[in-house]
Amino acid sequence: MQLTCVVCTFIVDLPVSDSFADNLLSVRRAHARVLPNRYLIPQFVEDLLELLFPQIAGEHAYATRDDIQRKLDLLATDLAGILGPQAEHVPAGPAEAVRHFFASLPSIYSTLWLDARAIHEGDPASESLDEVIAGYPGFFSVYAYRIAHALHQQRIPVLPRLFTEYAHLRTGIDIHPGARIGERFCIDHGTGIVIGGTCEIGTAVKLYQGVSLGALSVSKEMAGTKRHPTIEDNVVIYSNATILGGRTRIGHDSVVGGNVWLTESVPAFSIVQHRSEIKVRSRQVEDHAIDFVI
Repeated sequence: MQLTCVVCTFIVDLPVSDSFADNLLSVRRAHARVLPNRYLIPQFVEDLLELLFPQIAGEHAYATRDDIQRKLDLLATDLAGILGPQAEHVPAGPAEAVRHFFASLPSIYSTLWLDARAIHEGDPASESLDEVIAGYPGFFSVYAYRIAHALHQQRIPVLPRLFTEYAHLRTGIDIHPGARIGERFCIDHGTGIVIGGTCEIGTAVKLYQGVSLGALSVSKEMAGTKRHPTIEDNVVIYSNATILGGRTRIGHDSVVGGNVWLTESVPAFSIVQHRSEIKVRSRQVEDHAIDFVI
């Protein structure tokens, strides 16, 4: 295969056979009608967020009801276009999927305001709801999860995961769209949080950075089973705690401390903590300095 440079006068002989090019072509044809265009997804996620919350786009971006209706119509068209390539894999068809998604949007919107308030009230450093909505990665990741979950509930393949993976890329927070998460969900800081696809989280739960709600086994044979824990209402889980297993249940109003590793259930009103020994001594009594070689 030869590649001619438009600007230059020389020809580059690429070590690519015709058979490889034919193989790429056949693969592209086989998958072209299966997967959505992932480059369109960030724009849809961001545009919808801007419409829902003036803190993102400014209060005058949509000044009239007609402005809002036109934007909703455009977003519906965009979502239908994203779903188009995988139309035969959308159970109710793209048009009905889009209609159902926008019918659920008012409920999602109300829940997101409750999430924002929970984050604001749970973080002493937060100065306002506007700050949470405009700047907190925890809120953005929950927003992306909630719209992805609405599509996941319709059994739409691939696309919901691409929504949450965009949020994962942007925030470092990985929430599977299949997880079931109640209202007033608070993520503080958030970086490194992982929430598995069969995880169930109740109302008013708060997670700190590095928390993993995962599976005890990654065997493919367990794909159809509940592999991730259940977290009941009003639970706080501190940074870097790991809770694993589909049978593991954290009872309501419990507190799980930082760095805890749990694979068994705990009852309601529990306090679970990890203790490590830390020694502090004066350098003044040392005969020589301690050298740390890294």
